[in-house]
Amino acid sequence: MRKEEKLEIINAISAQLEETPNFYITDIAGLNAGKTHALRKACFEAGVKLVVAKNTLITKVLEASDNEEMKKLTEVLAGPTAIMFTVAPNAPAKVIKKFNEGGNEKPVLKGAFVQDWPAFIGADQLNNLFAIKSREEMIADIVSLLQSPIRNVMSALEHKDDDKAEASAE
Repeated sequence: MRKEEKLEIINAISAQLEETPNFYITDIAGLNAGKTHALRKACFEAGVKLVVAKNTLITKVLEASDNEEMKKLTEVLAGPTAIMFTVAPNAPAKVIKKFNEGGNEKPVLKGAFVQDWPAFIGADQLNNLFAIKSREEMIADIVSLLQSPIRNVMSALEHKDDDKAEASAE
């Protein structure tokens, strides 16, 4: 690979990190063409961008970062590597879990970087990543919490009106 091509790939990965700062580093080695296509399709449907790149190029991008947590992920760059870029921090974890539930051993999580969190290193971190809520999920939880007292008051008022109606009927 020529130096210009390497530079293009490094720039593309850097630009993708700026656009989607959450990313997972995975091992997809050994997937046949059909399973790779199915994984790419699942990623597309979940809003995850899957990119395969050389470890040396990924290392250069991570080492150029100002973020120390991101730099820690260079230690997992061994063997075939694919990067899953995402806006929703738990989307790749959901894709990996669902794909592996279908009887697939790959992809395997090597590490992940999710903004404002320490680096996640190792396949055993998949459940922790899966549990992270997306921005939309957190907003929905907050709205639900805010609506709960209002629902209780409304329910109590409706129940009080039902009691009055029953009392007047007697």
